[in-house]
Amino acid sequence: MALTLDDVDKLERLSRLDLSEAERSSMLFELNHIFELVEKMQGVDTDGIEPMAHPHELALRMRSDSVTETDQHSALQVCAPLVNKDLYLVPKVIE
Repeated sequence: MALTLDDVDKLERLSRLDLSEAERSSMLFELNHIFELVEKMQGVDTDGIEPMAHPHELALRMRSDSVTETDQHSALQVCAPLVNKDLYLVPKVIE
């Protein structure tokens, strides 16, 4: 799947960036390169390979499962510009 400059324009608008013409061309090249790499990775046969949590066999350190911090809910809600029913309200940026 190859992107076009129209796709880069849409991404630029959605992410609220202001890219120059050279940056747009560079972004198009880099994004297409990433998609090519993903397509190559999807072509690798991984049937029968068990997923790993880490590339090295490591023993996890165990710790007690206990509360170590106090509830700061109200302090964190105070600094938000808009809050409704304990949820942060933010402007819509994605169509």
